[in-house]
Amino acid sequence: MVMPDDGPGPVATGPALGVVHRTNPEARMPLMEHIRELRNRVIKITIAITVGSIIGWFVYAPVWAFIERPYCRVQQPHALFPRQSCQLYVNGLFDAFFLKLQICIVVGVILTLPIWLYQLWAFIAPGLYRRERRWAYYFVGASLPLFVAGGTVAYFAMTRGVHFLLSMLPADTTALITINTYLSYAGAMLMIFAIAFEMPLIFVLLNLAGVLTHERFRKWRRGIIFLVFLFAATFTPSPDPLSMLLLAVPCLVLVEAAEVFAWIHDRRKARRVGSLAYPGLTDEEVAAYGLDQPVSEHTP
Repeated sequence: MVMPDDGPGPVATGPALGVVHRTNPEARMPLMEHIRELRNRVIKITIAITVGSIIGWFVYAPVWAFIERPYCRVQQPHALFPRQSCQLYVNGLFDAFFLKLQICIVVGVILTLPIWLYQLWAFIAPGLYRRERRWAYYFVGASLPLFVAGGTVAYFAMTRGVHFLLSMLPADTTALITINTYLSYAGAMLMIFAIAFEMPLIFVLLNLAGVLTHERFRKWRRGIIFLVFLFAATFTPSPDPLSMLLLAVPCLVLVEAAEVFAWIHDRRKARRVGSLAYPGLTDEEVAAYGLDQPVSEHTP
């Protein structure tokens, strides 16, 4: 966003976007106008999340049943009351209230996702060029499904992780798992899996920026695979091998998909601007001159 010194200008957002672009094509605004615009967007986001949280208050029971289901699927032979299938505990007077409030806010954020994403986009978009807006559409359109896919895999992996952790209890030990402990574990699993599924987008962005070519990607493939397994083994909250594989294998598939994208993009770029190694020459010209061969093969 550009902030000139020649006074306030119109805001390039909302339905009047086309009119604003005709009168102020660069969408220039002074600093105070940017601050007012940001304040208005934040107020709208806050109102939307508040309304969503109120809705979450009335659907709290099914939401909580969905959250605790991975834990309740695990048999707990060392629990305080073994006949009960699911036992979580609180150790504070206000824990139940804060738990309900926390879950309602999360529900509100999820329900109003399109609203606050639009408000953020309406604030940022006027300062972007057309090409930058197009790439932003692609990035958001790909990142949201990947984030949801990572969270879905984590949800089904949580049961295995809880089972592995509880199986390590000695026979004379009673498991008193608090709700806060379980929520911390569930939140860590969901966020780590969801963020890990975004890693291929980083490779794609680096390739589009010209930093990571397919040739370099191919040379680093073994190191990238090792780093993926190292990340899965280090940051998975449950250290069982199955949870690690549930995180590592989909990430490897997505990384390979990113490599295919880099290969296609580099070939298109080479046809458009020439060889990546020899700018100005096409791949056919590089092969004709023997430049794609080792130095020992085409030098006397």
